[in-house]
Amino acid sequence: MTNDPSHIPASVGDKQDERPTWTVEQSGVDAILVVRGHWTIDDGAVLAIPDRALPVAPSGAGRSAPTLHVNVRDLGQWDSSLVSFLWTTKQAAAKSGLNFDTSSLPVEVARLFALLPAAPTEPAPPSSRQPNILAVTGGAALGMVDEIGAVVELGAQTAQGSLRALAGHGGMRFRDLMANIFDAGPSALIIVSVVNFLIGAILAFVGAVQLSKFAADAYVANLVGIACVRELSAVMTAIIMAGRTGGAYAARISTMLGNEEIDALRVFGIPISSYILLPSVLSLMLMMPLLYLYGCVVSMIGGYVVCAGMLPDVTGAGYIHQMLGAVNVQQFEFGFAKSIVFAVLIGLTSCRIGLKAGRSAADVGSAATSAVVTGIVGVIALDAIFAVIADVIGI
Repeated sequence: MTNDPSHIPASVGDKQDERPTWTVEQSGVDAILVVRGHWTIDDGAVLAIPDRALPVAPSGAGRSAPTLHVNVRDLGQWDSSLVSFLWTTKQAAAKSGLNFDTSSLPVEVARLFALLPAAPTEPAPPSSRQPNILAVTGGAALGMVDEIGAVVELGAQTAQGSLRALAGHGGMRFRDLMANIFDAGPSALIIVSVVNFLIGAILAFVGAVQLSKFAADAYVANLVGIACVRELSAVMTAIIMAGRTGGAYAARISTMLGNEEIDALRVFGIPISSYILLPSVLSLMLMMPLLYLYGCVVSMIGGYVVCAGMLPDVTGAGYIHQMLGAVNVQQFEFGFAKSIVFAVLIGLTSCRIGLKAGRSAADVGSAATSAVVTGIVGVIALDAIFAVIADVIGI
C-alpha cells in the first residue's frame, strides 16, 4: 500500500526521490513501512498516517501478532514531522493488531520517539457537578476580605516606613521620592488641565441651557463651583491618576518582579515597603491635593469661558462674585480630604497588584489593567461613601 505524494509541491531542481514518501510492503506475515526522501515540513511531509493504511492482523488462537518494521535506509533530512508520523503509525498499528518495531530508527529519532507517551491522553470528562452558589460567593467574599487585609497591612508597613524615614532611619531614597513626585505631579498637569477645563465648560453649557429658561443665568456659577469643588474635580483627577500613575506603578513593580529585582532586594534585607512603596504612595499623597486644587481653578475657568460666550447678562465680576458666595472653605476642605484618601487608595492598590503579579511579560499588562480598573472603581465607590458622610455631618 503506497501513499499518494501528488499533493506534495516540488520546487525547481527537486528530485523525485527527495520528496517525502512512504509505502507499506508485505513480508510474509509481517509488514514493512518504508520511509524515503527528505521528511521535513518544508518538503511537505505528512504528520499522520491515513486511516486503514495498515493491514489488519488475522485473529486466531495460538497465533502471534505480526510486526510492522520500519525501513529508513533511503531517509534523507528529517525533523519532528517524521516523529509525529511514526507515532501516529504506532497508534494505527496497535488498532490493527500489529507490533511496532523501531529498532532500525536512527538514534536521534529513537530518542525523540521515546519521549512521547505510549498512547494519546484521553480528554478529561466534563464535570457533571453543578457549581455551589454559596461556595462560589463565599470564596469570592473571603478572597476580597483577604485582599483588603493585605492592602491594609501594606499601608501599615508604608506608614511605619514613613515614620522611620522622618526619623532618618528609613530605606527611602530622596531622589526616588522626587522622581515619583515629578511623575505624579508636573507631568500630569496637561491632562488634568484639559479634563477639568472641559468638565467645567460642559457643566456651564448644560446649566446655561437649562437655567436660562427660568431667567436664572447667574446661578450657572453656583452649579459649576459646587459641582467641581465638591465632587467632580477630586473624582476626575483621581480617575486620571488611577489610569496614568496607578497603572504605571503596577507595571513597574510587576516588571521588577519578573526581572527578579524584588527577590534581590529581599535577599539583601531591603524592605520593599520603604524602598519602593513609600516613595510611590507618598508622592501621590503630596501631589493629588495640589492637583485637585489646580483642577478646581481650571474647571472654574472653563465655566467662565462658556458663560462669557453664552450668557451676555453675566459679567466676569458677577461670575466670580456668585461663585465665591456659593463655594465656602468647607467645600474645599472636604474635597482636599477626599483627594488624599483617593491617593492612598490608588497608591496601595496599584503597588499590591504589582507585587502579586506573575513573572511573564503578559502579566505586566494584566497587572496594569487590573490596577487601572481597581483604582477607578475604588475611587467611585469611595466617593459614594464620602457623599453619605457629607450628608450625615451636614456639609
